[in-house]
Amino acid sequence: MLRGRRSSCPDIKPTPHLGRFLLPQKKTGTADFFCYNRHMLKIIRSLLGPSATKTTAGQLAEKFGLKLVGDKNTPVRGVAPIADARPGQLAFYSTERNSAAFKILPIEVLQNTRATVILVQPENVKHAPQGATLLVTDSPRGNIVKILGEIYREKPRTGISRHAFVESGVFFRKKRSTYVGQFATIERGAVIEPDVKIYPNAFIGRNVTIGRGTIIQTGAHIENATIGADCVINAGAVIGKDGFGYTRQDGHNVFIPHVGRVVLGDRVSVGANTCIDRGAMTDTRVGDGTKIDNLCQIAHGVVIGSECFLASGVGLAGGVVVGDRALLGGHVGVSNGVKIGNDSSVGANSGVFRNIPDGESHMGYPAGPGTEFMRHYAWLKKNTRK
Repeated sequence: MLRGRRSSCPDIKPTPHLGRFLLPQKKTGTADFFCYNRHMLKIIRSLLGPSATKTTAGQLAEKFGLKLVGDKNTPVRGVAPIADARPGQLAFYSTERNSAAFKILPIEVLQNTRATVILVQPENVKHAPQGATLLVTDSPRGNIVKILGEIYREKPRTGISRHAFVESGVFFRKKRSTYVGQFATIERGAVIEPDVKIYPNAFIGRNVTIGRGTIIQTGAHIENATIGADCVINAGAVIGKDGFGYTRQDGHNVFIPHVGRVVLGDRVSVGANTCIDRGAMTDTRVGDGTKIDNLCQIAHGVVIGSECFLASGVGLAGGVVVGDRALLGGHVGVSNGVKIGNDSSVGANSGVFRNIPDGESHMGYPAGPGTEFMRHYAWLKKNTRK
C-alpha cells in the first residue's frame, strides 16, 4: 500500500510516493507550483550523479601540502579540463612527460583559461591568468587525482536493505559499517569484512569471502571466490563460474568439472561485464593492484601478477601466466599456456602464441618483438603500390 507523506509546503496534501519519487496529487496554486518544482530539482540533481563537496583552495592546499598563491578562501565548486573550465572550477596544467595518458597542451591554454583555481608547476606560475588562485606543485597530475577523490567522494552508505536477500549463516565482521543494496543476494557461508559496499542486484555465492573496503557494483555475480581488500568489481562482472573446459569422448564433447576457485589480491579492479573463470583443479589468481578493463575474458587456471594493466577486450586462454607489471593493450589474445614476462607489454589487437621474455615489447599477429614488427611494416609500406 502506498503511504502518504506530509508536505512542508502550505496547502499541499500528503502525496503518494514510490521510492524517492514524490508527486503531488494536484497543483492548486503558486505555492504548490514552486514546492513541486523544488522537489523535482532535487530528483534531477540526484540523477545527475555525484556533486562536488564544498571546499576552498586553502583547505586543499593544507590537506595535500601545496603552495598557495592567492586567496585561501576561494571556493572550489567543481573540477574541469583547463580548456573548458568555468569560473568557480578547478583545473590543472602540467608539462610533465611521465605519462602517455595526458597530452601536453600549448601554454596559451593556461593563459586563457577561465578556471578560478589552477594546479600548476612552479615554472608555469608566470603564465597563469591574473586573479586566479594557484596551487603550486611539482606534480599537478598526481595531485589532481587526489583532489578528485576528495571533492567528489561519495557519501558513506551503510545498512542492509530490507529488500536484500541475506541467508542465515552469512558472517558480517562489522555489520554496521556494511552496505547491502536492495535485491542483492548473499548466500550462507559468505564472509563479509568491514566497510564492504554491495550494490543492488549483486549476487554473492556460498562461502565467498569479500575483503575489507571492497565495492561490488550493481549486477555483479561472484561465486567460488576470495576477493581481497579495497577491490572494485564493476557492474555485470562474473567471477568464479565454470570455465570453457571440455574433452572429447566417443565423438562427443564432455564437460570437465571445475573444482578450483578465483583468488583476487588487494586493490584489484575488475571492469564491467568482465568474466574471470574458476580453475578446473588449480585456482585462477590475480595479483595485488592489477587493473582489468571492461569486457575481458580470463579463462580457467590463469595466473596474473601484481600491478598489471589489461585493456578492454583482452582474452587470456586457459593456463596463461602474466608476470608482474605487464601491460596488455586492447583486444590482445593470448593462447593456452603462454607465459608473458615481468615488465613486458603487448600492443593492441596482437595475437600471442609464444612466450614473451621479461621486459620486452611485442605486437602484431602473430606477435613478435616490436622492432621486428616495425621493420616489416616499413618494408611493406615502401614496397606496396600507392
